[in-house]
Amino acid sequence: MKVIMDLCIVPMGVGVSVSAYVAACHQILQQAGLKSQLHAYGTNIEGEWDQVMAAVKQCHQQVHAMGAPRITTTIKLGTRMDRDQTMADKVESVECKLP
Repeated sequence: MKVIMDLCIVPMGVGVSVSAYVAACHQILQQAGLKSQLHAYGTNIEGEWDQVMAAVKQCHQQVHAMGAPRITTTIKLGTRMDRDQTMADKVESVECKLP
């Protein structure tokens, strides 16, 4: 089953800047062969459910390995069974309705 996920992993106890942790997770997503798009407060990901969830687990493992004693994660996700839909499809659907 395909999923589109909005993921925000926040390491706690590591100071104010988290960009190194975001970059490490981004590399994990790329190595997993997942389509992803960074945005200001997270990352959109699309792919097969099990592959996406495995990558999220790897991100948690990596962020802990980098020294974060605690992580809080927010996930929003959606699945469709009626047709295939990509992140680009969702954005294009809204943009074509804008003046």
